[in-house]
Amino acid sequence: MNAPQHDVRYERKTLALLGIGFGLVGFDRWLLAPLFPHIMRDLGLSYSQLGSLIGILGVAWGLWSIAMGPLADRIGRKKILVTTMIAFSLLSSLSGLATGFISLLLLRAAMGVAEGAFTPASIAANSEASLPARRGLNQGIQISMIPLMGLGFAPIVATQLLQVVPNWHWVFTLSAVPGLIVATLIWRHVRDRDTSTVSVSREQVERPRWTALFASRNVTIATIAILCAMSGIFVIGAMVPTYLVSVVRLDMRSMGFVASAVGFGGFIGCFALAGLSDFIGRRPTALIGFVCAAVLLYLFSCTGPNPVLLFILLFGVALFSMGLLSLLSGPVATEAAPVGLIASTIGFVSGVGETFGGGVAPVVAGFIAQHFGLVHTLDFALYSLAAGAAVAFFLIETAPRKRRHHEAQAPHSPDPIRAVIPRNGDA
Repeated sequence: MNAPQHDVRYERKTLALLGIGFGLVGFDRWLLAPLFPHIMRDLGLSYSQLGSLIGILGVAWGLWSIAMGPLADRIGRKKILVTTMIAFSLLSSLSGLATGFISLLLLRAAMGVAEGAFTPASIAANSEASLPARRGLNQGIQISMIPLMGLGFAPIVATQLLQVVPNWHWVFTLSAVPGLIVATLIWRHVRDRDTSTVSVSREQVERPRWTALFASRNVTIATIAILCAMSGIFVIGAMVPTYLVSVVRLDMRSMGFVASAVGFGGFIGCFALAGLSDFIGRRPTALIGFVCAAVLLYLFSCTGPNPVLLFILLFGVALFSMGLLSLLSGPVATEAAPVGLIASTIGFVSGVGETFGGGVAPVVAGFIAQHFGLVHTLDFALYSLAAGAAVAFFLIETAPRKRRHHEAQAPHSPDPIRAVIPRNGDA
């Protein structure tokens, strides 16, 4: 029996819709930051409360990524994608009606729940639509939309809209419109795979229990590695603007220019590293990413008030650090997943990283800054990236091209991973 022909048109359509959808997740998440000076003045908030508003979304996102991955495997992707996109779009809009810190905090937590649930379902749906040889590139393009639209375009759109609408409340209100449109398009064009059984080598295999994902060494390694990567880039994103002003002594305009490197470098890195891994393998790409990010961050910490050089170095740090998030939560997690547990595995890997790397690490960095000095927060990020390089060394290679090459050289050698539990990378 011939294998069914791959639907390239559907692959591209799905990638476009889920990429835009993931970008709107980042846009709604980071829209708060450029509007905060106005919100702080009107609602009487403090900078410490800004940290809480950012942190609560990250923790809620991480926990619900873990919780909702198994549900996406059971009931399919489409219902979760559409429901959660409508939810976080409306919650972003309702943020414009907040009257104080508590109401805004609750809305941000609810947004984290919706966006966390959207994450594993969307990455899994993209994986299922993609040709295996393009899986890394496609997932990287999708994930790259978060830094591009969240850290790159959200500040521009927010500040420009403030010139034409009465106040910041209206900016939040209008933010719901694109999400509602994309949710409609996803409902019409994205389709679910059969989640009751999955075919592997013509045999019907029942989906294993959720705990089966821990039988894969790569799930454990990817989870620890993404925690290291997130501890690096999230601390950098949170602390570098203040570091540039207080330690390097840049003016506000130069600081804004340098800090923008995180968004644009991260955008390129997300699809560049994941796409590169399709050709040279997941493990060497992860090692390159951690080592290069650590070296460039060290050079950044040694550089004085030179905005152009600081921008170039921070661009490189973000490129490799954000690229690692895309690589580890995308193709590495997907290919480590037992058949039928793709969204569960993606949700677990990205959720643990988001909860601790995105939620706890910035708090630790704040403690370090308060008691030991702001400059040492970069040391914390540097040590996290260096630890990630050591962890990534233990990844098992799963890239389809590399595995086919290995199997062609040793056709009679048993694969211990495939012998235990079928992997999504085998499909």
